[in-house]
Amino acid sequence: MAFEKITYGDVLRFAWHICRPRRQTIPFLLMGMGLAAFIDTLFPVVVGRLIGVIIGETVDPKTLLTYFVVFIGLEFLYHTVRNTTIFGWNKWTAQNLQAVTAEAFAKVQKFSSNWHSNNFAGGTVRKITRGMWSYDVFADNIFLFLYPTLIVMISTVILLSLRWPVMGVITAILSLIYIGFSVWAVLKINAPYSRAAAQADTDVGSTIADAITSNSAVKSFGREYDEEQRLNYVLARWRHVALKSWNIYVTNDLVRRYISVLMMGSMVGMAIWLWRQGEATPGDVVYVFTAFLVLSAYLRNIGEQISNSQKAISEMEDVVWFWKTDIAVKDIPSAPDFTPQSGEIEFRDVTFQYAGQSKALYDHFSLKISPGEKIALVGPSGSGKSTFVKLLQRLYDIQGGHIIIDGQNIAEVTQASLRQNISLVPQDPALFHRSLAENIAYGKPGADMPQIIDAAKKAYAHDFIMAMPQGYETLVGERGVKLSGGERQRIAIARALLTDARILILDEATSALDSISEHAIQQALKTLMQGRTTITVAHRLATIKSVDRILVFDQGRIVEQGTHASLIAQDGSHYKRLYHMQALDLVGGDYE
Repeated sequence: MAFEKITYGDVLRFAWHICRPRRQTIPFLLMGMGLAAFIDTLFPVVVGRLIGVIIGETVDPKTLLTYFVVFIGLEFLYHTVRNTTIFGWNKWTAQNLQAVTAEAFAKVQKFSSNWHSNNFAGGTVRKITRGMWSYDVFADNIFLFLYPTLIVMISTVILLSLRWPVMGVITAILSLIYIGFSVWAVLKINAPYSRAAAQADTDVGSTIADAITSNSAVKSFGREYDEEQRLNYVLARWRHVALKSWNIYVTNDLVRRYISVLMMGSMVGMAIWLWRQGEATPGDVVYVFTAFLVLSAYLRNIGEQISNSQKAISEMEDVVWFWKTDIAVKDIPSAPDFTPQSGEIEFRDVTFQYAGQSKALYDHFSLKISPGEKIALVGPSGSGKSTFVKLLQRLYDIQGGHIIIDGQNIAEVTQASLRQNISLVPQDPALFHRSLAENIAYGKPGADMPQIIDAAKKAYAHDFIMAMPQGYETLVGERGVKLSGGERQRIAIARALLTDARILILDEATSALDSISEHAIQQALKTLMQGRTTITVAHRLATIKSVDRILVFDQGRIVEQGTHASLIAQDGSHYKRLYHMQALDLVGGDYE
């Protein structure tokens, strides 16, 4: 999936998509924050009147007390209305942030295996969490700063125009100049640097995550210093880009401050001139000056908040891209769940080509596997064995033909239900940083402890589990790092045993075991395979002598098939050559 450019319209549509389920709350929030901003606009009016009374020749105690009470009352009212509104805003925002993260996570999980292979896990995590907090900043800037600023500016211009039309015009023009420059500077100058800084930040997270998740490899080769140098290089680039972005922001902020000074001089200067002309009182001059202080405080924020909004938009682009991007493999509308039966598998005239490849790997490929049949797939790397298994799980969609399991086209059932009915024991099993019991029961969440223990015993994992300090409650570490390769493999086998699916896929399930454990688990696998359609991706040919049929793949075609004995008996057969090469140890890791 190519990265599509994200526009401001995309960001706004995404923001509306997130808050739309809770849109009924928006009018109340807008009314509350708008009222608070308007009350803040009245504060300079009351201050001007209060000062006017104080400096008058005759001080009316009743009038003075009235304005003082109004002055204090407005402050109490402003803070009460604003903070009450923010209580509601906080609840509403927390719900939105939950939705941003949950949706991004759900979408990323549905992306193809190929996408996940081409993207750093740490970088993806950083994009999701950064997107959540960037949405928070973006929404806060609009509601808590930009919206109140608009209300204050309009209210101030109207109130000044009612008293002195020329003052209202000057204030409106200078406010628009300030806002116009702020928007132009952010969109045309700050934006590219903010995007570059966001990408550099992602690179830092990806580099750190890559080294930490592969820490065992770093240690085994003594490459700690090299990884530090690699990170320092990425950090140096981030520092350069971030510093330039910060300095651009400071420069633009300085220009905004100069415009603010011009606004102050114009407004206060005009008020003083009106006073000299007898068209304004000293209290009016104080009113204008206070009005400028209130308005400039909001406008000063608008420059900062537009910059922060642009930065937030740049950092939201990844989650917006997740939201916009179509899923490569999708369930059809109202797809039913897969119904497991006997485990019959059929590839009917299947054509499949990987994206970016010049020709199809499978071209009108057909194969039928009977219920309960034990199949082994052999052949050199790139011959199509792993692709066969991926297509069976519908990790990719085919371009032609059909894949039928138990009479059901797998493209017409839900992916989740399909995969829940296929047990997979990979060569390098993925374990979660959760308890051993949770990892074993992952394919059957409702399993009780007796069932979990029974599966572990059959997989010859119970003894090493009980030797651990917390037994089945032991946390295995990220990707099962606390366990040896053989122990991880036995947990994966126990998981498959407990899942109890009619179709079983073994990707050289005993490759990580010592010879004694391998012999024991081969016995357990024989029990597991009874009555199940089993597909073994064979890396070591000596482990598949007892299967019903061996399929020899070459460039996406089955060039030979038969039992071990029949294929060995064929002079010049591909299988015989491969078997003898491995038996004589003439070839190392050239075969999957």
